[in-house]
Amino acid sequence: MADEIQNKESMKEAIQTLEQITASSSTPKTIKKSITDLIVDLNNPEYSLSVRAANTISLLDDVTQDPNMPSYVRTQLWQAVSKLESIRE
Repeated sequence: MADEIQNKESMKEAIQTLEQITASSSTPKTIKKSITDLIVDLNNPEYSLSVRAANTISLLDDVTQDPNMPSYVRTQLWQAVSKLESIRE
């Protein structure tokens, strides 16, 4: 039970970090679109928290490879990945 509460908190923190990135005026539009889509996926209750986290980590890995991404945005994305990696079944 404690794991489930911790997982939900980690998911919430990861989503908040991603929302901060999309709210920033200096984040490129293509990256904002990708991250917005990921936030929708993270909030989709169709799959378990761990499945949503694993899928998002995989997709964020692709997003961080974008050469147009400012380095501080990449750092924030890695913070979100770290939160998502702490989610376990």
